[in-house]
Amino acid sequence: MTSVVPLEMNNQTDVTEFIFLGFSNHPNLQSLFFLVFLVIYLTTLFGNTLIIMATRVSPALHIPMYYFLSNLSFLDICYSSTTIPGMLVNFFQEKKTISYEGCLSQIFFLVTCAGTEGVLLAAMAYDRYVAICHPLQYPVFMSVKVCVCLVSGSWLCGLVNSMTHTVLATTLTLCGPNQISHFLCDIPFLLKLSCSDTSLNEFMLHVASATIGLSPCLFTAVSYILIISAILRIPSVQGRSKAFSTCASHLTVVVIFFGTANFNYDRPSVGYNLDMDILVSVLFCVGTPMFNPIIYSLRSKEIKGVLRKLANESLTLHILPNLNY
Repeated sequence: MTSVVPLEMNNQTDVTEFIFLGFSNHPNLQSLFFLVFLVIYLTTLFGNTLIIMATRVSPALHIPMYYFLSNLSFLDICYSSTTIPGMLVNFFQEKKTISYEGCLSQIFFLVTCAGTEGVLLAAMAYDRYVAICHPLQYPVFMSVKVCVCLVSGSWLCGLVNSMTHTVLATTLTLCGPNQISHFLCDIPFLLKLSCSDTSLNEFMLHVASATIGLSPCLFTAVSYILIISAILRIPSVQGRSKAFSTCASHLTVVVIFFGTANFNYDRPSVGYNLDMDILVSVLFCVGTPMFNPIIYSLRSKEIKGVLRKLANESLTLHILPNLNY
């Protein structure tokens, strides 16, 4: 039953909860979906936590590139925790609901994390640009103060953008239906349910798309054009290979994040399919936080070395003494 509170001034109703229709096309697969997303969530938490631990305990990783990476890992933990726990609970609910306040909270944290990650990836591209194109000036251009400012600025951009959209969302009049054809709350879904003027909200979405979405993407693209041009000018094959390997992981993450983000928010509405819509959003909101630590762990020799060392130390401290006993 839809939870609504009648308004005294007209025949509209004020929505107090939303019903998620995501995965509703496959009621017999709820248990399988639960297991899949549980594994994804645990993998995301485990992988990103390992990255954070590795960058903290190893002095060799106390450099700007891994400082950004540890922040990206923390951000991915927050990102996945915004959506997956609620999904896991809803798989066992006949009516998958979220309160109005819970929906706004999810929007706030989801938009914050997505916006922050886009800007942070651009900051990481700048780090790779300076390291490869201006190596002699790297200690100056990427000092501790600069790195802290870049990370803080990324979070600030994400928070300001998210706060703007969340506050504007509270001004919408939602008069039903209260069904969201998805597994999460997001600004475009609320706009579809609104029976009030949404022109300001839509305008701010376009502004955010240009500033928080398109600008970091273009900045990153230009950075890598300059990086690749500099790499191609390196005379030795070994030198080119080593230079490219330092940014290959980040480039892969950038392509996955901005590619899925663009397809998630800018795909055409013609030929809409709920299953395809869910799949794209899963890749963007759930898959990306899981892929990032896997990509960096596989591509970075330094991280693989530190993780191998941590595993050996753990084996020596905890398993071997028990065997001897």
